[in-house]
Amino acid sequence: MIELEGVPELIDPVMVAAFEGWNDAGDAASTAVAHLDREWKGEVFAALDAEDYYDFQVNRPTVFLENGVRKITWPTTRLSVVRVGGEKPRDLVLVRGIEPSMRWRSFCNEILAFAHELGVEMVVILGALLGDTPHTRPVPVSGVTSDPDLARTMDLEETRYEGPTGIVGILQEACTHAGVPAVSLWAAVPHYVSQPPNPKATLALLNRLEDLIGLRIPLGELPEDARAWQVGVDQLAAEDSEVAEYVQTLEEARDTAELPEASGEAIAREFERYLRRREPGAGPGGPGVAMEGGDTPFLRDTGSGRTRPPKPEQPGPEAVPGAEAAEGAAAPEEPDAPEVPEGSADGSPDGDTAPDTVTRTGPDTAADLDSGTDRRADGDTDRGVDGDTDGESGT
Repeated sequence: MIELEGVPELIDPVMVAAFEGWNDAGDAASTAVAHLDREWKGEVFAALDAEDYYDFQVNRPTVFLENGVRKITWPTTRLSVVRVGGEKPRDLVLVRGIEPSMRWRSFCNEILAFAHELGVEMVVILGALLGDTPHTRPVPVSGVTSDPDLARTMDLEETRYEGPTGIVGILQEACTHAGVPAVSLWAAVPHYVSQPPNPKATLALLNRLEDLIGLRIPLGELPEDARAWQVGVDQLAAEDSEVAEYVQTLEEARDTAELPEASGEAIAREFERYLRRREPGAGPGGPGVAMEGGDTPFLRDTGSGRTRPPKPEQPGPEAVPGAEAAEGAAAPEEPDAPEVPEGSADGSPDGDTAPDTVTRTGPDTAADLDSGTDRRADGDTDRGVDGDTDGESGT
């Protein structure tokens, strides 16, 4: 039985979820939810029992000192509520944690039980995957759903993916079977610079979420962090001729693949989005501004130099549209496919030409971007593992 004493009646609530681990390349998705929680001062009201879903030898608890007292933080998934003011106020239920190690069906059922009790109207799950996309171009973000009606009304792609999946895919399907509208947003992270953080990918996810749910999200320092990130990667790439040549190849493929998109309708959509973001929204009650304070309390959870590593294995989304974008195009890898493509061991499209991985060493980065990320919001949980889960995850 879920008790939500102290949680106010929510206004048109949308649940936004992200999980560290297999479906979180560059920590882009989990950092996006952490950003929402921090900017809108989320109040934690529930945490799932860590004993039920986590293998502590995989996701280890951490020990820390607080006023000289030794305490332990257990890996888990927490739920918080944020209230967004404006002409049309709306509440968000934020779900942030680590991909569970076991009992995925029970895990999803528990999340859905909270969604039902809180009257959630839609679930949006954020994810990030490694792809053959250049860091110099806007981060591709794909929106997919299993609901044909939702795909048609919200201009999303209907997923047709078949293959291994993570908790993002399992939760989306659980929502669909429960009759809860669900959408997954996937950002493609360049595989040759996959180390977190990736503020550009986080910013891209937040921009797409902003358009999807009709809220203006305060971005804080994310745009500047994203520029600094790109400048840093530009500098590293310029120091290695092979990397620079490979990035240029990805740029050419991406630009060629996107030429048909330069239609009047596409340009009009981008211009409308630009105008929406230019609208003023300062002060309490403005668009996308959190209502601080208030009479209603929330329950809180009180338990709570340069190297070149090989390209890591990384899954993709449940059917990222456009993954087959032109030969050698700078589109994401085959969705949810952790296998390295045939060729070289580093996953390059051509075993002889792809460079080694560029490792990000600092947040000094670049200019035109449509996306970016915050630094890790907190240290409440251990990093999720990038890899396998128990057989109950399903495919």
